[in-house]
Amino acid sequence: MTVYVVTGGTGFLGRHAIPLLLARPDCEAVHVLVREGSVARLKGMAAAWPGGDRVHPLIGDLTAPGLGLGRRGPRAADHVLHLGAVYDMTAPAEVSHAANVDGTTAVIALAERLGARLHHVSSVAVAGEHVGQFSENDFDLGQSLLSPYHATKFEAERLVRETCKAPWRVYRPAIVVGHSLTGEMDKIDGPYYFFGALARLAALPSVLPIAIPDLGSTNMVPVDYVVAALDHLMHREEGDGQAFHLVNRHMQPLREVYSALAAAAGAPMAVATLPRDVLAPLALLGRLPGANVARDLVLNQLDIPPEVVEHVTFPSDFASGMTRRALKDSGIAAPELSTYAKVLWDYWAANLDPQRARHDDPAGKLVDRVVVITGASSGIGKALALALVEENAISLLLARRAEELDEVVDEVRTAGGRSYAYPCDITDPESVSQVVKTIIEEHDHVDVLVNNAGRSIRRSASASTKRMHDYERTMAVNYFGAVRLVLQLLPYMERRKHGHIVNVSSIGVQTLPPRFSAYVASKAALDAFSDVVASETWHDGITFTSVRMPLVRTPMIAPTSLYDAFPAATPEEAAQMLMRAIKDRPKRINTPLGSLGELMGTFAPKLKDAILHQAYHLFPDSPAARGEKTSVEETSAAGASATPASYSAAVMSTKQLSRAATTFMRLMPGVHW
Repeated sequence: MTVYVVTGGTGFLGRHAIPLLLARPDCEAVHVLVREGSVARLKGMAAAWPGGDRVHPLIGDLTAPGLGLGRRGPRAADHVLHLGAVYDMTAPAEVSHAANVDGTTAVIALAERLGARLHHVSSVAVAGEHVGQFSENDFDLGQSLLSPYHATKFEAERLVRETCKAPWRVYRPAIVVGHSLTGEMDKIDGPYYFFGALARLAALPSVLPIAIPDLGSTNMVPVDYVVAALDHLMHREEGDGQAFHLVNRHMQPLREVYSALAAAAGAPMAVATLPRDVLAPLALLGRLPGANVARDLVLNQLDIPPEVVEHVTFPSDFASGMTRRALKDSGIAAPELSTYAKVLWDYWAANLDPQRARHDDPAGKLVDRVVVITGASSGIGKALALALVEENAISLLLARRAEELDEVVDEVRTAGGRSYAYPCDITDPESVSQVVKTIIEEHDHVDVLVNNAGRSIRRSASASTKRMHDYERTMAVNYFGAVRLVLQLLPYMERRKHGHIVNVSSIGVQTLPPRFSAYVASKAALDAFSDVVASETWHDGITFTSVRMPLVRTPMIAPTSLYDAFPAATPEEAAQMLMRAIKDRPKRINTPLGSLGELMGTFAPKLKDAILHQAYHLFPDSPAARGEKTSVEETSAAGASATPASYSAAVMSTKQLSRAATTFMRLMPGVHW
């Protein structure tokens, strides 16, 4: 019976190699070196493998002295399969050295102690910058090793060759990509860094001709070929003291690789290759001051590490005749990329594409999108929840009034929609924290946040000199409450590289009507916050829209008879403005009148002040705002967006409006005075 010890067993190669070892009829046990924190992960994998009960965790650490094993582990073994390493071009030198060099030293000692044959998985990276053919028998040809990854893989193989007293075999895979049948891959690495750029090209017309620069050739093989070849070569009688190249038989020019992946992605096909002599002037430009900085900025926007670009091709041609002869009767051979590029692409698009959350469902932009709406118990929030039904979106409704929220949810569900109520006071940090935690637990993510809840107070500054709390409570809802929700949801949106925040702002931010200094300032603050954050989150696909809403006829303004004569949008019309914001993600949604007011403030600010001063006199403070007692107390808005607070119906009726006031009202519809 055969006993195995495996390092790197929970890694990409390990997860595919161990099932092959377990499938061997003489396999007695597979001991897998894992950190204590990864034991549960290993057990979960083993449970899915036939014969997984023969997998035993060997708690240790590749970078610890003696692998951190102490006296743990089997007393003897037949094979030590050393897969554990840092396979990352971007890793710091000390990290690569600890795992690849110090770890290999400890594994060599383990193999010697157990009396086992050591199977060391190296890499074609040991060839470094060697130009020309590099065979399985070649090793130290004086090649340059330009990165910590190349240098540490070379040093690790040297240790095996020169210091290991146990029988050993070395395996040098080329660039390992996903499974040729399923496309499965564990992370974005190597060529996968370029898939995002290819996806952008796929958005262009497919007939667009593309010329690929002649930058050399690469070599890629699927993981199933690598582990199948490894399993076969490990168990052959011959092979000790030899290295095997697990590579594609022929080097792959970049144009060939691009063509295979472009066909899978639906991107424009390559019609020509740019010769190297044509590219020579560009190489000279690359030596200019700042050229590398500019290049790296572009690469960072494409999520491509500059270190990867420098090693995308190989100067070496990896001969594999000895390996192919050893595999001749096994039926194991590396397939051509063109035969499995489609499954690699499809798996990446579905599971690894950092921007996959941004892709709309073919059935509609908002299908299955999770939309959080604050102030959703009535008015605009309720109308928006109902509008989302037709888009097959999921609405999560927030407001303080639980009973009214439940009624809205029932109405949405009766209409055939999906909706859930979350009572929340956005001015309470603990309430917001808890509701966000619950939402993430129950829905995993949020695609869109609509900051619709708001408070408005109509009172002149001269009547507010002893009412600082009016400004504070308005900011608490309109600014701090909205910001609190944005900051709570931001990490989850960053994780998915997708998210949209819609702020229900006000036409008042542009027109600056008198008596709304508390309300307009709070909305302007939220606009400014969003504009700043938008520049920080642009690369993460998190965007902001400010909807400068005109006056909306909601139940909140009904007690104010003055507004009966004012032109006002319906909640349904306001909801359609928000639907446009959610679907199209413009930076702003303005009304023509609001834009005119903004322009006037830019080009004729003093004239604007003079005109607004007339409105200040035409539409005076209510008695309640002046501190006078009325039969109906002043009310404050909490739950609508751009609608000003209702004030006493006894204050002023439409019949008391002067002709000048009526003219103002009709010339500037949608502005609240």
